[in-house]
Amino acid sequence: MLPPQPSPVSFEHLPDGLGIGVASPRLTWTLPAGTGRQVSYELEVERRGGIRRTGRVDSAEQVLVPWPGDPLTSRERATVRVRVWTPDAAGPSEWSTPADVEAGLLDAADWQAVPAGADWDEDPEGERRPARVRKDFRLDRPVARARLYVTAHGLYEVEINGRRVGDEALAPGWTVYPHRLRYRTHDVTAHLTEGANTVGAWLGDGWYRGRYGFDGGTRNIYGTDQSLIAQLEVEYDDGTTHVVATDRTWKAAPGPILTSGLYEGETFDARLHDPAWATPSAAGTGDWTPVRTGARDAGTLVAPLGPPVRCTEEVTPVTVTRTGDGRHLLDFGQNLVGRLRVTVDGPAGTTLTLRHAEVLQDGELATRPLREATSVDTLILSGARPLTWEPRFTLHGFRYAEIRGWPGDMTAGQVTARVYHTDMRRTGWFECSDPLVNRLHENVVWSMRGNFVDLPTDCPQRDERLGWTGDIQVFAPTASFLYDCAGLLDSWLTDVGIEQLPDGTIPWYVPVIPGEPMWTPIHPGAAWGDVATLTPWTLFQRYGDLELLRRHYPMAKAWVELVERLAGPTRLWDTGVQLGDWLDPAAPPDDPAAGRTDRYLVATAYFAHSARHLALAAAELGFEADAERYAALAAEAADAFRRRYVLPSARLTSDSATAYAIALAFGLLMPEQRGPAADRLAEIVLADGARISTGFVGTPLICDALTDNGHLDVAYRLLLQAECPSWLYTVTMGATTIWERWDSLRPDGTLNPGGMTSFNHYALGAVADWLHRVVGGISATAPGYRRLSFRPRPGGGISWARVRHDTPYGTAALSWELTATGMTADITVPEGCTATVELPGCAPLALGPGDHVLDTAELGAAA
Repeated sequence: MLPPQPSPVSFEHLPDGLGIGVASPRLTWTLPAGTGRQVSYELEVERRGGIRRTGRVDSAEQVLVPWPGDPLTSRERATVRVRVWTPDAAGPSEWSTPADVEAGLLDAADWQAVPAGADWDEDPEGERRPARVRKDFRLDRPVARARLYVTAHGLYEVEINGRRVGDEALAPGWTVYPHRLRYRTHDVTAHLTEGANTVGAWLGDGWYRGRYGFDGGTRNIYGTDQSLIAQLEVEYDDGTTHVVATDRTWKAAPGPILTSGLYEGETFDARLHDPAWATPSAAGTGDWTPVRTGARDAGTLVAPLGPPVRCTEEVTPVTVTRTGDGRHLLDFGQNLVGRLRVTVDGPAGTTLTLRHAEVLQDGELATRPLREATSVDTLILSGARPLTWEPRFTLHGFRYAEIRGWPGDMTAGQVTARVYHTDMRRTGWFECSDPLVNRLHENVVWSMRGNFVDLPTDCPQRDERLGWTGDIQVFAPTASFLYDCAGLLDSWLTDVGIEQLPDGTIPWYVPVIPGEPMWTPIHPGAAWGDVATLTPWTLFQRYGDLELLRRHYPMAKAWVELVERLAGPTRLWDTGVQLGDWLDPAAPPDDPAAGRTDRYLVATAYFAHSARHLALAAAELGFEADAERYAALAAEAADAFRRRYVLPSARLTSDSATAYAIALAFGLLMPEQRGPAADRLAEIVLADGARISTGFVGTPLICDALTDNGHLDVAYRLLLQAECPSWLYTVTMGATTIWERWDSLRPDGTLNPGGMTSFNHYALGAVADWLHRVVGGISATAPGYRRLSFRPRPGGGISWARVRHDTPYGTAALSWELTATGMTADITVPEGCTATVELPGCAPLALGPGDHVLDTAELGAAA
């Protein structure tokens, strides 16, 4: 009997193959259930009117398999299928369902489009009314195929003949624009018609020229123009082509958006909007004037490495309260990132004001934490008809909204919160018998969603929203379990490498924008700069992508060599600006770096840790000399750490939870020192009633440091503590996301007085990785989860847990439950993978692919 077909082939880390920017895309497929493992495969590629097969390839590889043939050329389309051989089958499987891949514009010479925007005077330092641009054109034959390649200086939304193209938001996203500006490819064949056509685009300032950053923000960070770059390529049914590209023949006019900013919100005057503005019927109407064109190095235009930002969910309010003065206060029951969509009817000139906040204070929106991000949207009605509207070029972080000016009563369904983030595929799930822990985990998921908006940001609501390197460095293991974020993080790490200073310094946040006086000029800092070494390694372990590790290796190497120079012969990094254990709960509200742990202890520990991981990366990449050199450097740094920071009693000079956690988790202690250090860590935790005493550095490490050194019970006490500060304290206070500070909302219900008080920061949610691996029990023991460990370690009264992860090879799952005689466990090992299971009180057991039901009582009897 032949095995059923494998999954359709996927390309790189992309959700589909349209407009791919890689000429030789790697291929991935999963095996059908019950096949066990693959011994061979055959690929079939249909391209250029012909079909080529590789023949049978004896290989078990099925993840990121090399492209089988000549590289694709620009615009070239290919259809790929795969079939596999498995050990017990009589022959090959059925062919997989065909999957299409189509190259984008791979060469700068492919581009004819130039930036085109409004040609009128503007105040470069003030709020500027966004423009719309359009082009009328004719197609004189039936259309066989059409592609739109599009990006912008600023943000854009495109319409063709009055119909929206695509569904992404805040396109083209935020990259280091002078070096990398993403364009996207759209199949617009169905948008076009023979005869008259119109293409038009809404434009917005976005990150490119909008006000962004600290202390009032900076405008025009990348330029002053607001321009569309678009190239519509039409192929007729006779094979001839027609190109419509942005140039001097386009027209521009002010749009009905009066103001728009990522921080400020958006003002829309429906009286100024003609819904047919991007159709041929609107030709010759309005104040359309010739555009101004600019220049763009087409060599900087790049295809996306991951999915775009989209609306992924809609949330209706759980309560709507009308205040005595006619305002409506809405509670959506969930802190989220997105914007409101309203359906409303009223007289012309009726003005609705929409305000947003994460929390209430005394029954009103608490806007102080937003700082200078006013987050106000304004809608002015035309009076012509009921209108459904939402802003285009802004996002807000909020649970509560206030609407002023609503005409009459508000009814169900008239206001919806639309949730936006990078549309990554969900890959990880966890739940257990403790509902508070489940809510904590759900809070982590929501914080990741709200902060993975084209890049990994720190917070989504205030005047910041930056790609902080330290935050994602600690959170990447959690992120890569919950969602397929390989493409997003690969793209962002590329920008980290671009922004790396010539001496190897990694910026505090990427892309870099002005941050005086604290963040500019840039200084090298431990934990933040170590994103260069640790995050590529994490992604390699989770996705099995060796080429990703190779691409970012020069950045990692430059970082470690910088720290080596800074540490000097002593191998102690004990100079310079360091953030230490940022936001240790003992730190004063106005000095988050002033925690209990010596910040140079943290720096030296990270030096050793990064050097060790650079050595591991070098070994994987076959750089043997580098592997030896950096392993020796790591050993020297660890030895220096012990000499400076470890006392003869095995206590540390910083007698803090973070100091012991980092020393234990990073393997910096001698074997005889680990036990006393772990005992002291447990003692510190228990002395404070198992409340949290760690910040951004210590929090991701402390539960593992306890678990791996004989104090699992203390780790559970830490997890399940509900007094402030603790993970569950925030849950008991009604949190639906992870907070920046342990006491962003204090026990008396007042806001933390610090200038940094966010209610949506994922960093302290890095504990979810421990939930997945220790409470749930799934971890990878080979890159890409090719080998897995199923090792649940129950405690804290948790009686059952379920965890599931969609690995590159397929679904891995573990569901365990405590019984009167021990534990039962249902385990799924992905096809093509192997696993070791270690249940409490039982010897390790090897498992192959498939579903397995185990009972410790039976395993113990068998032993």
